Amino acid sequence: MNKPKEILVTAFALFSLFFGAGNLILPPYLGFKAGQDWFLVTMGFALTAVLIPVLGIFAHAKLQGTIYDFGKKVSPLFSSIYCIVIYVIAISLPAPRTASVTHEMAIAPFFNTSTLVTSTIYFLLVFVFVMNRNKILDLIGKFLTPLIGIILLSIILVGIITSPFELSKPLLEAPFSGGILEGYQTFDAIGAVVVGAVIVISINMRNNKTFEEKKDLITKSGLIAGFGLMVIYTGLILCGSLFQSKFSLDASRTEVLIGLSNFTLGYTGSLFLSVLVALACFTTAVGIVTGTSDYFKGLFNGSQMAYVVTAILGCLIGVLVGSYNVGFIIDVALPALMFIYPITIILIVLNVLPDKYATKIVFRAVVLITFLFSIPDFLKYMMPLEDIQYFLGFIPLSEYSLAWVFPSIISFLLMNLYVNKFRKEKL
Repeated sequence: MNKPKEILVTAFALFSLFFGAGNLILPPYLGFKAGQDWFLVTMGFALTAVLIPVLGIFAHAKLQGTIYDFGKKVSPLFSSIYCIVIYVIAISLPAPRTASVTHEMAIAPFFNTSTLVTSTIYFLLVFVFVMNRNKILDLIGKFLTPLIGIILLSIILVGIITSPFELSKPLLEAPFSGGILEGYQTFDAIGAVVVGAVIVISINMRNNKTFEEKKDLITKSGLIAGFGLMVIYTGLILCGSLFQSKFSLDASRTEVLIGLSNFTLGYTGSLFLSVLVALACFTTAVGIVTGTSDYFKGLFNGSQMAYVVTAILGCLIGVLVGSYNVGFIIDVALPALMFIYPITIILIVLNVLPDKYATKIVFRAVVLITFLFSIPDFLKYMMPLEDIQYFLGFIPLSEYSLAWVFPSIISFLLMNLYVNKFRKEKL
């Protein structure tokens, strides 16, 4: 049996590994843009930033392997390529972004140092934690996450109590889909398949549990972490909407979050926020680099040298990319997300479903269709050509950059009808 304390520690670790740069700066900005439509935005954001990531943890509880297991029903080649793409994206964009956010919000307001100095020191510390990965659950779950939660809840509670309670008109044309797409920028679906594997490996290193005990531990921890994310996101989005009138219309994501902390906790709030940003971003970076190093260690037959070399390369990339500003990294990330996020969501959902509804042929058909219908959305952000816009006009939800959704659902239903019919004929 899993002890409640063990479940809570693992849940806290999961929450902290999820809760990084994007999770902090995106919700208040969404609320600021949403105004009166804050609830619709919250529901859209929760879909891709809470529900899908939690389902990803459920999939890990079911598979109890690595990220490779998510795509192996399609084919070994596809799964290998998918893993490499995911880890390259994760270690090149969201991990370095945590250093960039830390500099802009926690270092620049107090110290006159360059972003390169910040990212260098930052990823030296990340490397130290990654090389002591057997202590990750204890360090993150017992100490860092509770502190993050206390600071965040303080900002939210004081914000709701002291806000002017003025909900202005929304600045978003499509609040629900806007929330969905902004949820992409958290990278949490990708985070689920990456850090979920870190949790599985860490549990295996620490405990001699049965398959069912580990499944129970991971599932319950995922639910608690998801609930925590939902509470924090809702609170930050609501606060952003309540304080909308306090910001200029062209305020940036970081300006809204910094302003919110000043309005709620004053100068002390800025200090608290600095600690929060550093902790939240740091734990996510540690999770990403550890997960990537684990994967390449597995590729080279458990070689510790491969683990160390990957960790060094990941931290060097972090130093270089992390020296750029947050806005630049977010802009660069968007096309990659439009391409890989739909495939990741589909793989998570198919792996959670009962095996009878997610056979190999279903996997292959749905993933292929999702891949094909993600290409126009990807190209739209890479090179907005008129021909692409014309083609997208015939696909439902394409105007919201969700052209893949209906084709994926239809292919899933049709393939299951075909599989069931084939089974009956065989009988």
